[in-house]
Order: sequence, then C-alpha cells, then structure tokens
Amino acid sequence: MKMYQEHEWCEEKEPPGLYKIGMFAAMNRVTIKTLRYYDEQGLLKPEHVDEINGYRYYLAGQIADLHQILALKEMGFSLDDIRAIQNGKPEKELLASKKQDILREIAQLTARLAVVESYLMEENMELSSPVLVKSLPEVIVATMRLRIDNYDALFDAMPQMGAEMERLGCICAEPAYCFMKYLEDENKEEQVLVEIGEAVTEVKEDSKLVQFKVLPKVDEAVCIFHKGSYNTMSKSYETALRYIEKNGYEVCGNIRESHIDGVWNKESEEEWLTEIQIPVCKKI
Repeated sequence: MKMYQEHEWCEEKEPPGLYKIGMFAAMNRVTIKTLRYYDEQGLLKPEHVDEINGYRYYLAGQIADLHQILALKEMGFSLDDIRAIQNGKPEKELLASKKQDILREIAQLTARLAVVESYLMEENMELSSPVLVKSLPEVIVATMRLRIDNYDALFDAMPQMGAEMERLGCICAEPAYCFMKYLEDENKEEQVLVEIGEAVTEVKEDSKLVQFKVLPKVDEAVCIFHKGSYNTMSKSYETALRYIEKNGYEVCGNIRESHIDGVWNKESEEEWLTEIQIPVCKKI
C-alpha cells in the first residue's frame, strides 16, 4: 500500500481545468515555440506556471484569446497592434485602418499587374523601359518659354538660355534636371508653346529671357524612359497614355520631358535618353 501511495505521489498530474502547453498547442494547431513567444511578448500569459518544473498551463477559456491573436496576425497586424487592442484600443478602429492599407496594396499590385500584362503583349515586347508611377520632387528651376515647330529649335534655344543663366550667376543643381514642358492642352503640330527648364540651387532675379520659379511636388506621375530619336517618341507616349486609361488615371498637369542624354553628350541618336513624365490623378 505504501509503494502504491509513493507511486501516486510521484505521478505527474495537470492542475484541474488546466492544459499543459503541449496539449494546448496541439488543440490549437500551433507550436510550443509559438506559445512561448507569445508569453515572452506579453500577448498570452499561461494561467499557471509550476514553480518546481516551470511547466506552463493554460485554461480552455484562453483558446479565444489565442484565436484572436492568430486572426489578427493573419490580417497583417503587428504584435504592437495586437497588444494595443488587448490594452483597450478599439479593434474596429484598427480594422478600418488595416482595410485602407490592404486596399492601397491591392491598387499597387493591380498597377504592377497591368505593367506585366502590357509587356506580355507582342506589340510592346520591344520597348526598352516599363511604365512607372512615382512622385516628382519640388525643384527650383530657371525657365524660358518659346514656340517651336520641331525639336531642332531646342538645339538653338538651349545654348542661349545657358549663356543667360551663366550671366545671372546660376549654379545647376545636382542631380541635374533638364526638361521641356508642354504648356497647351490642345494637340498642335506647329507653333507649340513649351517651357524649357534647368534645375538650379537658388532663385535669381528674372531677366527678359530667363525666369525663375519653384515647380511644386507632383504626388503621382506616370513615367516611361524613351531611348533613341525624338522622332520615335510617339510610341512611348502611346504606351504611357494607354497605361493611364487602363488604370483609372487621368492627366492632371503639364506633361514634361526630362532630357537626360542628348546631342550635347551623345554622338548617336540611339543613345539619347528621355523620360516622359505625365502628372496624373485617379478619376473620381
């Protein structure tokens, strides 16, 4: 009888109504490591810890707490967010915020998918650059307005503008930003009003030839790099405008062409590089 009593005393028993960590993990299809981590992070403390052997024990009622943590993690909430909810922050408020985050991610992924689809189309496979949506930073520029019939007119205007900028003591900004902006909405083939500009470090006093301004930041612009002659730029414009229409955008600002490489530093037209920048906003 004494031996039986000693055996019974030595037998490991779970406290009434509690489940050892291994059983609790198996019941909820999580790992013991996960439960220990949640304990360390203060998200799910065991109901009881044996002082002698350190075993952790959980109540059946803690299953709901664990499932809430797992559900919130599945929705993309951080541990800090989950901890805030446990400390009393309204769950509905965080869920509404997370919904907006997810919708933004969906919009970004949809835009990426549209780019991939456009490049899978046979007619676009030869394009040298994808369409990108990005912001254009605020920049101080020296500008000059003129009407042109073709790009050759720029080759005469740019040296004249450069000489005037030098006279005014302008210092070009780094990185360099040289652009042409179309100022009229109507589609014209002759006498097109444009503004050419060069990024500078500070505003100087305007002259009859050159004026200074700050171009404001553009939150979203559909951009595409065009490599080669200006005469073939219509194909890149077509691709960018098709992207705008397909993705629910509309043009909401003056179109710019950022001239990165050209006749001034490249001998071959094939090496000329221009970025088309089209300010856009979502259609309402």
